[in-house]
Amino acid sequence: MNIQPTPYDHPDAVKLNDAVQAEYAVRYGDEGDATPLDAGMFIPPRGLYLLAYDPEGRPVATGGWRTQDENDEGYSDGDAELKRMYVIPEARGLGLARRILAALEADARDAGRTRMVLETGVRQPEAIALYASSGYEPCAKFGHYRDYPTSRCFAKLLV
Repeated sequence: MNIQPTPYDHPDAVKLNDAVQAEYAVRYGDEGDATPLDAGMFIPPRGLYLLAYDPEGRPVATGGWRTQDENDEGYSDGDAELKRMYVIPEARGLGLARRILAALEADARDAGRTRMVLETGVRQPEAIALYASSGYEPCAKFGHYRDYPTSRCFAKLLV
């Protein structure tokens, strides 16, 4: 698998973003994740967006991080927020999410971020298991879904 930096608005990234939004809609019964995002949030050194391609050149996994600092949504100075982690069903179980997560953590650390944070939901037990097994611990809720009962927030120190 080839993992490479890709703009958030690249057609392959948009395709996988549409797929993850459709999965959120099935799991949560709504339109998907309404967190405001734009391509500029993932431009180094304030963020990074990665796509994984299979040997045939098909996009199969994605993930990104964006800079966050203390604000009224509950973030703290030095935060890097993980966004849009997704692996298509046919490529699950190959370790792609773990590889993307490690690359994003390393990049955020190199950019001077001190903590990686993420929000997921109770209907994504495989995501919660990945993050827990990667050293993430529950933390105070933050972000767009901080007031939702199905939301779960996690953090990991990067220093």
